[in-house]
Amino acid sequence: MGGDFSMTKNKSPYDIDGVPALREALPLGLQHILAMFVANITPIMIVGGALNLPTEEIAILIQASMLVAGLNTFIQTYRFGPVGARLPIVVGSNFTFVPLAITIGNNYGYEAVLGAALVGGIFEACLGFFIQKVRRFFPSVVTGVIVLSIGLSLLPVGIASLAGGFGATDFGSFENLAIGCFVLIVIILFKQFAKGIWSTGSIFIGTMIGFILTLVMGKVDLSTVAQAGYLNLPMPFRYGFMFKSDAILAMMLLFVVSAVETLGDMSSVTMGGADRELTDKELSGGIVADGIGASLASIFGILPTTSFSQNTGIITMTKVMSRYVVGLGAVILMIGAFFPKVGALLTVIPPSVIGGSLVMIFAMISISGINLLTKEKLTGRNAVIVAVSLGLGYGLGSVPDALAHFPESLKLLFGGSGIVISGGIAIILNIVLPHDEKIFE
Repeated sequence: MGGDFSMTKNKSPYDIDGVPALREALPLGLQHILAMFVANITPIMIVGGALNLPTEEIAILIQASMLVAGLNTFIQTYRFGPVGARLPIVVGSNFTFVPLAITIGNNYGYEAVLGAALVGGIFEACLGFFIQKVRRFFPSVVTGVIVLSIGLSLLPVGIASLAGGFGATDFGSFENLAIGCFVLIVIILFKQFAKGIWSTGSIFIGTMIGFILTLVMGKVDLSTVAQAGYLNLPMPFRYGFMFKSDAILAMMLLFVVSAVETLGDMSSVTMGGADRELTDKELSGGIVADGIGASLASIFGILPTTSFSQNTGIITMTKVMSRYVVGLGAVILMIGAFFPKVGALLTVIPPSVIGGSLVMIFAMISISGINLLTKEKLTGRNAVIVAVSLGLGYGLGSVPDALAHFPESLKLLFGGSGIVISGGIAIILNIVLPHDEKIFE
């Protein structure tokens, strides 16, 4: 069955099948790209830096990140057979997998990250065919714990970047901290006091202003950009695959988390943009596409992709539900992926500049988790779930030496970020604890 490309005379940007004029659709599509661009390329920059991948390799992988994000966004938006939500869902590289990818990469190499992601994506795609049957096991208290633990586990990565990046000789210098904080202040000012695209694109704008500042300060080496080619097509299977059972199991658990995040994003789009609940067909198609898209990402050598919450926020705020608008943004991303100098330019942005953006991005993920948790009162049963899951999960993630005597496979599964522990405990407690809160008060 082919994609849904039916012609329509409906030109309303607020209708899911509306096709507004190009002069109206283009800036609306660019708004989505501005909101997600930095966040889409940052995960591979973080993991690549942490695993000491060559700069020229990271530049190539940034190109691949753009191509895959655009392609997977197009698939989600237009649906191909049972694959895709047929909703204006923007897709990009998933921060959720960053801590685990670094752990797996340090233990086995980058090929093991890609092998685990390939299998995990297939697992999530299979999960999508019956996700509606287990939807009741993921109430807001469970998804809130998962999202909050993701945000908390990533904040140290943001601070490390702000201080100069992994392994920097001037790590923690006043200059690095000042640059990172300057970028953060610019983002706050645009986010709070600007309007329209200047507000929704505040992270992109802050990063570009920080880059210009460091360029003037002489902290940017443009030799990589000069050496990069003008036109190139990102190629699949650039890296091999290594399959390690413990890495695959840990990755599969995070793909369950990714499915939950995508469920939440799709629900936000339909409720915020169309004032209706998510249908089972949209839910199933969206999760299947999330998994297949993640496997496709591994084939191109990048981290798994997923729906982007910042773009669902744009839809909730503007009510622009047109799939054509988001599809146009996806095409722009894919075209940009063919020009290596674009990827090379982004790799020379100093880590302290990126760090100023990361602190905001990761903190906002934490806020999303808090918002989910506070949908219901945190008393009794819910308080027990949150306290135990975050206490053990985030606690063990902060003190990985507590698992020093565990086998390496279990340390990989439960150590590192603590996300798997937090999410697993929250799911189990939500199932086994009775709903009568008075028992625990």
